[in-house]
Amino acid sequence: MTSRRHFIKSTGLLAAASLFTPTEVLSQNLISEKGKIKPPALKAGDTVAITSPAGAVWDDTQVETFTTILKSFGFNVIHGKTLTEKFGYFAGTDELRSNELNELFADKTVKGIFCMKGGWGCARLLDKIDYTLIEKNPKVLIGFSDITALLIAITTKTGLITFHGPVGNSGWNDFTKSVFTNVTMTTNSFHFPENPFTENAPVIINPGKATGELVGGNLTVLSSLIGSGYLPDWKNKLLFLEEVKEEPYSIDRMLTQLKLSGILNSISGFVFGKCAKCLAEEPLKSFTFHEVLLQHIQPLGIPAFYGAMIGHIENKLTVPIGIKASMDAEKGTISLDENSVV
Repeated sequence: MTSRRHFIKSTGLLAAASLFTPTEVLSQNLISEKGKIKPPALKAGDTVAITSPAGAVWDDTQVETFTTILKSFGFNVIHGKTLTEKFGYFAGTDELRSNELNELFADKTVKGIFCMKGGWGCARLLDKIDYTLIEKNPKVLIGFSDITALLIAITTKTGLITFHGPVGNSGWNDFTKSVFTNVTMTTNSFHFPENPFTENAPVIINPGKATGELVGGNLTVLSSLIGSGYLPDWKNKLLFLEEVKEEPYSIDRMLTQLKLSGILNSISGFVFGKCAKCLAEEPLKSFTFHEVLLQHIQPLGIPAFYGAMIGHIENKLTVPIGIKASMDAEKGTISLDENSVV
């Protein structure tokens, strides 16, 4: 996957942030958060839709494979027009992609919306989405990477719980399917499973336990939204992040942006999932990803760990945005303290 820094460049955000105190920046971002809305649980027999609100789909076989996967849950599957549209690197124009998303939320027969892929483009839709319509038609929306922009904006503007989870071209192994089922198809609280034995164990940054509503996603996408008005009040939130193919200096720059904007000083706990392929081109002239993370997060003194199954990896958690959860940094665990669907 091409690094999103080729699509989302630093456009003076750090300079702009330096003009305000962290509190002033937060107040600019703050949208009055609505009451929490939990979507109906998905079940076998439901009709679900596949859409591509960001990047164009260049391999039709991936759509066929994903359709088969969704049918294995017992879903009836329909395809959006965006799966076949091409507009540069987008799956159609901004108007087509935003209209399709609005239409899928308005369609009473569609019970869940699955994103085919990430890439870049969701932020361009945020001022074209009908949030009032979505608030009146709650349903499961799931995706990750660039889809982070949609998830956080919709949860902030409407109160609807959205789901940071696998997209169509990211792979759905047994671990991923099991967590998805427990989070979106059952109405129970849920303790995320430990990392599979094939994965590295989580690493403690700061020990301790914390509670708060889960909010987060891709670091590049989230940092690019600062100052846009589509981010929540970060007070007492559990922030989770993931990234792919970014060098340590880039991670450093984006975490600095989160710090200067007041986000890092507001949260109650911190979890970094996986930073896949985040290696320096010149290691002898660079910090490691681990060192950068410690420099920014350890001084906060809040419970924090990294290595959760969140990110551009095979074994993926489905993380509900807006749900109250508890984390234990020493154990490297996250538990959902309430059901995500009804």
